[in-house]
Amino acid sequence: MAIASGTTLGGRYVLESLIAVGGMGEVWRGTDIDLSRKVAVKTLKEASASNATFLKRFKNEARNAAGVQHPNIAQVLDYGDQEGTAYLVMELVDGEPMSTILERDRIIPERRLVNLMIEACRGLEAAHAAGIMHRDIKPGNLLVFGDDSLKITDFGVSRSQDQTTLTATGMVMGTAQYLAPELALGKPATPASDIYSLGIIMYESVVGKRPFTAANAVDIAVAQVNDKVPPLPPTVSPELATLIMKVLEKNPRRRPSDAPRLEAQLASLRLEERTAAPTPPVGDETQDSRTARRRLPPSIAPRAHRPRPDLQGPRA
Repeated sequence: MAIASGTTLGGRYVLESLIAVGGMGEVWRGTDIDLSRKVAVKTLKEASASNATFLKRFKNEARNAAGVQHPNIAQVLDYGDQEGTAYLVMELVDGEPMSTILERDRIIPERRLVNLMIEACRGLEAAHAAGIMHRDIKPGNLLVFGDDSLKITDFGVSRSQDQTTLTATGMVMGTAQYLAPELALGKPATPASDIYSLGIIMYESVVGKRPFTAANAVDIAVAQVNDKVPPLPPTVSPELATLIMKVLEKNPRRRPSDAPRLEAQLASLRLEERTAAPTPPVGDETQDSRTARRRLPPSIAPRAHRPRPDLQGPRA
């Protein structure tokens, strides 16, 4: 069915204005006329609705998110299907995704970042306690509102312990730029996998760019597995820099193992306000950074997929 402003779903949810458009669907601001309250309504695009995998992912999002009640997780209120259009009704969060903040400000002050990451840890703790791994933690799925409160949203690729995988063997799900190395290798998600994604977000927030970039998602996933994390600039507080590098360990056993541990380490930081240095333009690498790129860490990939050190030169 055609979706537009004024469309009513389920006889009670009136769509008013488009909030966001994603790969699978659209998010609308709307009104629940039965309860006289504002809501957010996520609808699947027609092409996605006809895809069995996308539809199952959508239903998983409804089931998993609805199963966790926590102030740091956007609450799912209802799920339905009307004339072949699946929709998900959620609480309306009047804020903005963290991705918008990064696009606008590029750098997030350290104390603010730590507060936001503590909020994210609390939401992840609740999800993990329910046996649900998010598997797609990224700035676009962290909604910031009010006095720097935060809610996690979009459990579309999450998986609970009693669900079967939605992908064939060797396939991975999630966003490559924030994907934990073990997930890039097709291994099961654990709380440490979501923690790694928070590490990428922290790195991006203090540097102004993500640690791994490439021409396509496959190359980025390979970099997550094999490439050394570029050093943080000296403008980052030493304590925070040490923690970020610990969270970005390739081996999940070397990271903070779960959200409560990371939250405790974040809360213990004593930070000084610092001004971030400008990010060097692409292609303007120093000799030290080029040397660092050639020094590869121990790889956790199968031998056949490990990089050859003699081929590791500067990347364009």
